[in-house]
Amino acid sequence: MSHTPFREAVINLDALANNVAQLKNAIGIPNLMIVVKANAYGHGMIHSARAALAGGAQWLGVADIDEALALREAGLTAPILAWIHAPDETFVEAVTAGVTLGISSLAQLRTVANAGAAAGLVARVHLKLETGLSRNGASEPEWAQLYAEAAALEASGTILVEGIFSHLSNTSEEDDLAQAVIFDRGINSARAAGLAPQLIHLAASVAAMTLPMLRYNMVRVGILAYGISPFEHRTAAELGLTPVMSLRTKVIATRRVSSETGVSYGYTYKTSGETTLALVPLGYGEGIPRAASGRGPVLIGGQKFTIAGRVAMDQFVVDVGDVPAAVGDDVVLFGDPAQGHPSVTEWAEAAATISYEIVTCMGGRLTRRFTGLDS
Repeated sequence: MSHTPFREAVINLDALANNVAQLKNAIGIPNLMIVVKANAYGHGMIHSARAALAGGAQWLGVADIDEALALREAGLTAPILAWIHAPDETFVEAVTAGVTLGISSLAQLRTVANAGAAAGLVARVHLKLETGLSRNGASEPEWAQLYAEAAALEASGTILVEGIFSHLSNTSEEDDLAQAVIFDRGINSARAAGLAPQLIHLAASVAAMTLPMLRYNMVRVGILAYGISPFEHRTAAELGLTPVMSLRTKVIATRRVSSETGVSYGYTYKTSGETTLALVPLGYGEGIPRAASGRGPVLIGGQKFTIAGRVAMDQFVVDVGDVPAAVGDDVVLFGDPAQGHPSVTEWAEAAATISYEIVTCMGGRLTRRFTGLDS
């Protein structure tokens, strides 16, 4: 690269590995899957996967087969589960690459078995049950046929039913426990049909931390690994976790303006007196939510300010008042609150969304700079 990147998502891989180690210790069960789908929630899938494994994860979780194959192509040999599939997926590449497949229907099961037979390999599958989230997964009336055929295919040597899983709604403890009753019924039915799944998993980040009875012998952890709390009243720091991503750039222009100066599109903000405006080269082209216009927190020169006016595609403006600001000053949108940075949670609140969306949408022209492990 012939020029210096000036829009950076800095990814602290040591923090990620330490978070995983902390979570593994806190959860205390044999198998921990770290979910690295959607480019590891915006953190960079390959580097994050390596850091997660260095922290003690046994499994990696992705949404689709392309993500799983990218991990394999990068040389990662750890077990990988992929669970969202195209309607016409053949599964041949996945089976050949040793990717474990989440299976939600009889049709998928048969296709995977055919892929295993064609490749001369045993295809490993985790059967997904629908327990109340109303997304993918086999519903209870489908279980008997699914299990019977899975047992027959397992006996033929084309598949191995390695696991059974489902996903919680996180609506309330009562709702999650009600789903677990259905899930337990599904597990018992599978065993009665002659299946012996080694891995049983239902809990993701929230339930893994709050409902120990739902941990079974594996949990799937996503957002917590990246040092972001999914809880309304518990911060990442209170959970012993460190935010992994910080979003940084530089001030690229300043101007001194008079009272009643309009700022950005639509003049939704006008200055209340003589003041200095600082221009920040980040916008919704990088994933900065336009919904945070006039509300998003920004750290400039060690002091916290709020976006003035609307976020544009490439830039936004900050009214810094009489605080000295100059071209080249450091700007931090979010990072580690222990270092005085605004948090991802603050940005989620400013945009009326969730922290998952803030980090996952970081992209566009951002450069990811990795520090720590494997950097």
